[in-house]
Amino acid sequence: MFSHGSLPFLSLVTGQSRNTHSRRGARFTVRADTDFYSVLGVSKTATKAEIKSAYRKLARSYHPDVNKDAGAEDKFKEISNAYEILSDDEKRSLYDRYGEAGVKGAGMGGMGDYSNPFDLFESLFEGMGGMGGGMGSRGGARSRAIDGEDEYYSLILDFKEAVFGIEKEIEISAGTKPTKCKTCGGQGQVVASTRTPLGVFQQVMTCSPCNGTGEVSKPCGACSGDGRVRRTKRISLKVPAGVDSGSRLRVRGECRKERGGSAGDLFAVIDVIPDPILKRDDTNILYTCKISYVDAILGTTLKVPTVDGTVDLKVPAGTQPSDAGDGEKGVPVLNKSKMRGDQLVRVQVEIPKRLSKEEKKLVEELADMSKNKVAANSKR
Repeated sequence: MFSHGSLPFLSLVTGQSRNTHSRRGARFTVRADTDFYSVLGVSKTATKAEIKSAYRKLARSYHPDVNKDAGAEDKFKEISNAYEILSDDEKRSLYDRYGEAGVKGAGMGGMGDYSNPFDLFESLFEGMGGMGGGMGSRGGARSRAIDGEDEYYSLILDFKEAVFGIEKEIEISAGTKPTKCKTCGGQGQVVASTRTPLGVFQQVMTCSPCNGTGEVSKPCGACSGDGRVRRTKRISLKVPAGVDSGSRLRVRGECRKERGGSAGDLFAVIDVIPDPILKRDDTNILYTCKISYVDAILGTTLKVPTVDGTVDLKVPAGTQPSDAGDGEKGVPVLNKSKMRGDQLVRVQVEIPKRLSKEEKKLVEELADMSKNKVAANSKR
């Protein structure tokens, strides 16, 4: 029996060659096996840690997401195949004794339990922060990922709902959610294995059921070939206190999901119905009231509407047309609901256009008294 160290590995493969041997009508040619130690650039006595370190270094260099050279992907697969054999004690022992044919003869494919070399790469680098430099995973679904488009919904609120906030249930139309492909396990690729008298041959192919996306949708006659249908969906929106027209609420992942990509986001655009009496100025609320000239002179108490209910506002005697404030009766500050603006009351004094004879006589008497008072003060 020859050992690995004495002769190059030999295996039989089909082909056409000048040096052929006939056996039962079959034609064979002899070639040397791949030296997995040379592929990884390590010695035959290398430790598992040295083998892993060599694989990491080479995998980073030849990963197709980084290296765009022709043949980089084949080299990456060769490196992964070598590591898969040499990192496993049982496979390495068979390989050292019988070569590559010994591993295949024992029913151990070059890629072991992994469906493709990119699974091996991801399992080794998992939890290590990835490859860096913007490189992502290689799976078929991720390489073809298309993110869904964002959608906008007009959310109409009345005045008080915008001031105090509210939880609203709305109905949106979203695409049906694709599910992971059971054929390829979401990888987008499958490995076809064929056992022949010469060993097991493997071929990586695009998964047909999901067309390489890793996801499938239930077929239906209403999707027009898109693979998804639009269905209504009810979701709950929490509107914070203090929103105003033009404010937008973002709900992530509630819109249509494209194949292989993430779902789009829903943006609820706020449209507030104005109050017929109370006017908003940022976090302040304005209320305009009219009083008679008599009330302005003598003073009075008014019933003033606020978002918290009706309150009494005392108008002092001799009030001029102006603004009076009622603290903390305004709109809560957005995202700071314990802070509120003020309610401002704008007083307008009404001057009558017509007076009765008695009213006119009293006003004239009042005017005479006012003139006499001014004259007396001027003589002092």
